[in-house]
Formats: sequence, structure tokens, C-alpha cells
Amino acid sequence: MTQQDLGLNLSTRRTRKVVFLDEMNLVVPWTEQLSLIAPHAPRAKTGCPPFELVTMLRIHFLQQWFGLSDLAMEEALFETALYREFAGLSSVERIPDRVSILRFRHLLEEHQLAPQILAVVNATLADKGLMLKQGTVVDATLIAAPSSTKNQGGERDPEMHQAKKGNQWHFGMKAHIGVDADSGLVHTVIGTAANVNDVTQASALVHGEETDVFADAGYQGVAKRQEVQGIEANWHVAMRPG
Repeated sequence: MTQQDLGLNLSTRRTRKVVFLDEMNLVVPWTEQLSLIAPHAPRAKTGCPPFELVTMLRIHFLQQWFGLSDLAMEEALFETALYREFAGLSSVERIPDRVSILRFRHLLEEHQLAPQILAVVNATLADKGLMLKQGTVVDATLIAAPSSTKNQGGERDPEMHQAKKGNQWHFGMKAHIGVDADSGLVHTVIGTAANVNDVTQASALVHGEETDVFADAGYQGVAKRQEVQGIEANWHVAMRPG
């Protein structure tokens, strides 16, 4: 059966993914972010010329938005025309492989560019009145890492640790996140090992301009900690169950 037999017009159908990428294409401050990365970009002396920075940055964002590994991102670029179009690869013969994608991420990590990119995004949101900064919600989430020792070193990643949540043990790291209470937009992210207590990172998750901070029961006693004494905000912490 053809599309016409089914009564479908796929050429004009706008899926949620299409709408989302169109919106991101408009709101992400690409020029400002590229200016941060350009001074650190390597220059190829021989072989194939490197891919455009804007292409690699857009691919990196696709990875984060859709939770794709380097291999999955490489395959998605081959399989999905929408991703190629967003990355500016619609009319090229060469597509970045997993190694190129990995190297770009390592470039961002080596020069600590991810926090700077987040700062540029937040400044743009604040200028447009989308981030009000009157209140902050703080929380943490566990991110799993492979616990296997079947690797070249024969050991686990030394930066990852074990932590217990409820009755279950987790191995990996923890993302501590500060969110604008009015808009729900993230303004601060800190990564630690999984066994780091949530409350120890609370002071680093506020920007200092809020009047109220909201947290779950894992942050009990935060107002008494020495590192938050200079923060002039009201702490609203949930009670523990029972």
C-alpha cells in the first residue's frame, strides 16, 4: 500500500522531534558558543580537513538531547535525514564517525567549555526574561557507570563510587542540579562521585540572587552548614518521611 492509499501525507507531517529541533535551531545562541570553542579547535595539517565546528557542536547537542552514545550518534546520522539536516550534513559526502564525535567531546572537557556554554545559554535566557532568578530548586540524580573490571586496566573507573539509595546500590556518579523555580530552566550543574552527600553541594547550586531555595529531605540541616551562611535566602526543605 502506498502513502496515498493510507491517506497519509508524510511530506508535511511535523512530528514533535521536528518541532523541537526547529525551536532549538532558533533559540540556541550558536554564534556565541562557537566563539568560545574556536580558539581551542585543532588545525589539521595533513589528511582530511576537520568538520566545521558548528556541525560538531550541533551533533554534540543532538547526543545530549536524545541520549545517544558516540556509536549510536554515528549510526543515527547515517539513518536519520532529520539529524543530518540539523547538523548541516544534508549535501555532504562525509559524515563524522564515532572517533570524531568523541574527540570533540574531549575537546570540550579538556578546556572546561561545557560550563561556559551553559553560562552563555543562561545569560541569553536571562536577557529575554525567561529566567527570573527569584527562586532555585536543588536536587541530585544518580548516573550509572559500568562496574565491570573487564578492561585494559582491570579495574573500575577510580572517579566512580558506590552509593545506596533506598534498598538498592548504585555505581557511578551524581549530578547535582540547580533549577530556576519559576521557569524550570537549569542554571547550575556539578558532577561528583555517587557517594557524595547531596547537602554538601547545596551552596554551589545557588547563584546568590534568589530569595528562596527549595529542596527535598536529602538536604535536611542545610541552613546550619557553614558554607551556606553567606547566602541570604530562605531554605525550604521537605521533612523526612514519618
